[in-house]
Amino acid sequence: MPFDTGRRAKYTDERSPMTDCERNDVYAAACPCRDMLDLLANKWSALIIGVLESGPLRFGAIKNALDGVSPKVLTQSLRRLEEHGLLTRTVFPEVPLRVEYRLTPLGSSASAPLAHLRDWVEDNVAVST
Repeated sequence: MPFDTGRRAKYTDERSPMTDCERNDVYAAACPCRDMLDLLANKWSALIIGVLESGPLRFGAIKNALDGVSPKVLTQSLRRLEEHGLLTRTVFPEVPLRVEYRLTPLGSSASAPLAHLRDWVEDNVAVST
């Protein structure tokens, strides 16, 4: 059975963090929506969300799926995604400890547009040989 890791997500309720943005205008400098846009526009965030679309994974499996990511950058990206309520980190009290990462409903809702972006990039960026 999993137990709470003690970390709290910035957005702990079921509401989208964008409902906290008074103007919902990402073009406005003071809009907190920009933080979410910055997170989702990050290469590693978009790829982590894509990897987790198929279900929960452990750190090593995520790292193996993302060619070129360092453990430090992966850890930072996972923490940021968790803080924004896009994924959950579950620790299972086993020996050795087992930690799994899973998309939240908010993370799953972000996965569809990010999948379209990843597909568009693969279809439209020429590969040099």
